[in-house]
Parts: sequence; C-alpha cells; structure tokens
Amino acid sequence: MATDLSITVNGIPFPNPYLVGSGPPGTNAAVIAKAYEAGWGGAVAKTVSLESFKVKNVSPRYGKLKSRETGEVIGFENIELISDRPIETWLKEFREIKRNYPKHVLIASIMEETNEEAWQKLTKMVQETGVDGLELNFSCPHGMTERKMGAEVGQHAPLTEQVTGWVKKVATVPVWVKMTPNITHITEPALAAVKGGADGISAINTILSIIGVNLETLRPMPTVEGYTVPGGYSCQAVRPIALRQVMELGRALPKSVSICGIGGIERAEDAIQFLLLGASTVQVCTGVMLHGLEIVQEMREGLARFMADKHFERVADVVGKSLSYFSTHGDLVQRQKAAKIAKAGESSRDNEWAEKKITEKTEELTAK
Repeated sequence: MATDLSITVNGIPFPNPYLVGSGPPGTNAAVIAKAYEAGWGGAVAKTVSLESFKVKNVSPRYGKLKSRETGEVIGFENIELISDRPIETWLKEFREIKRNYPKHVLIASIMEETNEEAWQKLTKMVQETGVDGLELNFSCPHGMTERKMGAEVGQHAPLTEQVTGWVKKVATVPVWVKMTPNITHITEPALAAVKGGADGISAINTILSIIGVNLETLRPMPTVEGYTVPGGYSCQAVRPIALRQVMELGRALPKSVSICGIGGIERAEDAIQFLLLGASTVQVCTGVMLHGLEIVQEMREGLARFMADKHFERVADVVGKSLSYFSTHGDLVQRQKAAKIAKAGESSRDNEWAEKKITEKTEELTAK
C-alpha cells in the first residue's frame, strides 16, 4: 500500500508537507504553477505590500559561500526585498492560481508598515482572492526594517502581538507568523504572536550576515556600485540553527499552534529532521533556487521510505517524535552517572559468579 504523505494543518489539507518558500520560487503565478506541477504540496508566494512602488531592488543581490574542498554552495546571502510588483497584479494572479489549481494550497505572504489600517486593508484584499492562508512577514532582516517592517516587528514581542491582533480581527483564513532568528529567544515573540491570535508559526527567516569581503577590491559582497548592506543568510549552513529554534518552538508552543519549518532544506533527510522536532510542514526556498523544483521528487520518495522503515502510518505521527529526547545538562550528568553505576553493578555481579564456586552461589540464592 502506498504511503500517505498528506497532512491537515489548521484545517488546510496538504497533499504532502512540502511547500515552496516565499521568495524567488514564488515570484509570480507562472512559477507557482510550475511548483504545483512538479509535485509540491503548496506554495507561499513572495511577500506583497500595498505600495510596491516603494520597493527598489538592486543587482547583484546574491552572494555565495562555497566549500573550500568541493566548491559546493553551503551558504547563500541575499539583499533582495519583497515583491516590487503592484498589489493589483498579485490579486489577479492569486485568483488565477486558485481558479486553475483549486486543490493546491496557496499561502499569501504579506507585509506592511506598522499601521493598523494598512495591515487590515491588505489582509482583506488578499484573502478575498481565495488564498488558503496568510503568512505575516515579521522577519525580513534587511531593507524594509527602515520602514518599521519585517524583523523590526518580529524583534519586539509587544509589536508582534499587536500587529498579529490587527490581522486576526479581520482574517477569515488561518494566519501564520514568520519569525526572525535574529533575536536571543525566538519563543518570546512567537508566544506573543500566539497571544495575538496566530494559528501557526513559520521559522526561520534568514540570518543577518555578511557573506565575505573581496580581498582584491577590499569591498564587501555582494557589491553594488562599490558598497553593500548586511543581508539574509540561508542554505544548508543555517540548518543547525533553524533546527534548534524549531525545537524550542516545538517545546514552548501550545499543541494547537502549528509550526512550518524553514532553513537549509535540500533533501528528504533535512526535512524529516524538522518534522521530528515539531514542524508539520516545511518550506524550501534557497534549495529550489540552487537545485530546481525537481528536488521535491526525492523529498517525497525519501519521506515515504522513512515512514515505511519506521512504521509511521501518517505524517502527523512523525511530527514532534524527537522532542522528548531533549533535556538539561544537569539531567544528562545524572543519567550518565546512573548508567555508569548500573554498568559497574553488572560487572561486579558477573565477577562474583566467576570468583566463587557455582555451588556456593547456588546456596546463597536458595531460600532456607
């Protein structure tokens, strides 16, 4: 019997837990359609706002960190902003996508300045197109923070709660809040988002970084007219950090709040680790940019094989399965001490049997 990779999250049925992440792989309707045709369980569109004319991208805007040994890309930086396409174009395309792919999941990523009227206006406009859910971008680490957007919201828990509450007042579809990793304790703004009414948490967005400095020109990269800004770091190098923060969310959030895991996912084994640490779905952005939409085939096959090998009937059975194995350092010390005592005890008993005559041991253990 074929393994069932479907999962229902916040009332949304996903054919599999894999979503194309918000960014270039979700840059317009045509690209999103290609993702559905390739077999992705859903897509999160590139972040939209009311006033796209304020968004001015530059080029080059990507930088790569490569392995010294193999040349493989292990880290990726971007200074790309949210979508610069008019909101009217996006609304038309959201309707088109849902008309052409009614059974495929479409999550709209939205971002606005810290203004209740603007957030609620954008929410109403977008959800009326028929999208399945909203993802609030409180996490973009560069550019838009100058306008009190992105990580400027997610780094301040009271603001996270307030803006989430504004959206939930008018939202008629599930609302996920995308968190920034550029903070000491990711659980603080995440719990604030839940207090504001969030149905799910997406984590993580990119890590604020500098990919490197060109030693010939002395210019930091990516260089635009001789200058640059810190950007968002992604790709496989960030996965350990993302896993740690998803684990923290998995242990801290109420069971009713879903988690969408993001960060350095390129193959099935990467994604499965996020599921085991509490994510119900995962998003892949940089992995798609570097390797293509086709990677979802291996990811689906790998998950099915893992579930069959471990006797999991449903994807939901995998979610959070490894969370109980995290503890404190003090507890690890006590567990190791107990294990050593037990081992020493076994060794001592074995020595007794070896040193004494078997008749003597038999007599000792015989009831009088």
